[in-house]
Amino acid sequence: MNVLLIGSGGRENAIALALKRSPLLKRLYIAPGNPGTARIGENVDLDVADHTAVIDFCREAAIALVVMGPEQPLIGGLVDALEKHGVLAFGPTQAAAQLEGSKGFTKDLCRDSGIPTARYARFGALEPALQYLRENGAPIVVKADGLAAGKGVVVAQTLEEAEQAVQAMFAGDFGLSGAEVVIEECLEGEEASFFAICDGVRALPFATAQDHKRVGDGDTGPNTGGMGAYSPATVVTPAIEARVMSEIIEPTMRAMRETGAPFKGVLYAGLMLTKEGPKLIEYNCRFGDPEAQAVLPRLEGDLLELMLASTRGALPQARPRFSPLAALTVVLAAQNYPGTPITGSEIRNLKSAEAVEGVTITHAGTREEGGRLLAAGGRVLNITALGESVAEAQARAYAAVDLIDWPGGFCRRDIGWREVARERKSR
Repeated sequence: MNVLLIGSGGRENAIALALKRSPLLKRLYIAPGNPGTARIGENVDLDVADHTAVIDFCREAAIALVVMGPEQPLIGGLVDALEKHGVLAFGPTQAAAQLEGSKGFTKDLCRDSGIPTARYARFGALEPALQYLRENGAPIVVKADGLAAGKGVVVAQTLEEAEQAVQAMFAGDFGLSGAEVVIEECLEGEEASFFAICDGVRALPFATAQDHKRVGDGDTGPNTGGMGAYSPATVVTPAIEARVMSEIIEPTMRAMRETGAPFKGVLYAGLMLTKEGPKLIEYNCRFGDPEAQAVLPRLEGDLLELMLASTRGALPQARPRFSPLAALTVVLAAQNYPGTPITGSEIRNLKSAEAVEGVTITHAGTREEGGRLLAAGGRVLNITALGESVAEAQARAYAAVDLIDWPGGFCRRDIGWREVARERKSR
């Protein structure tokens, strides 16, 4: 069958690699794609915000399934438009994608459904929000209600920092995403990413990972879209997984059905593992980036077959199979990220890096010009390695990183540090 994959980042490069392994796949198109996806399928110059153009392309190319990569087309209702014209699409409808599109919507759903999460309050004006901060003090978490490319969350350690965050959001630093603000208690524990595949009624546990959001080593500096990840996250034990499914994922599926917006696609729960048990930080409605780059290389089953089952409301009873190997992804970013990145610098010697055992490189923010590979975004490359342990995967990933000739880039040097420490302790 012919498949159209929407997106242009490292996540989409990883999804393309996984789809390519399916015997069901005939032709893979990626819109708009990047130099990495061009090596796997055919990049097409489509404005994915133009729903009519996407639908017309699907008809012309006999597309059997459209796979959604990033969140913006989901929030924009592309799945709804495709389904209206008889085109299967993997991902939630616009109404169901509110789970990611509005933090306030999700917090209210948690409150009404008894889903464990942080205490919170919603605000549409500055002064009441400031008053709430002064009454509750710090540390405290301030979030823009809408999409903010993973950067609309401030974990404020001081009252002054929290007030500045609220003022910036209401001043328009995040556009319409900050028109409403959610303020939450600061949960204590270890974070983990939990992925489930959903068909509107049922949810299957898919995989776990741990992201590294802060830009600097030791989890310092501002939040980013993600500087690296590893999978599986062993901190999510079988007992914790059972609680996540029964206390968080399944009540969410029931609540969404009851609202008339059954959830299909990938439900990605950002968790805080507290002393009281797992609590939901927030939902995403698609594969994480860079978590997908660490999760999907471990998948032994057929991703395309699973996506089709999800869209048809007919997930299998058995959960997907994964390799026992660990995977670790290091993000190479352009200098000055997560501020305005310095782009245009040349990247060399990728072939030598890809020759390291167990290593795969996916493209996130690159472009080709005159036979040269150039940086064209904030997060530019993802170096993923497999290993018998996270420590082995980490060593391989950084060995590959060190072979890449790119003075204009940087990375964190401690991706996977928590799990590596656990592995050492368990010896």
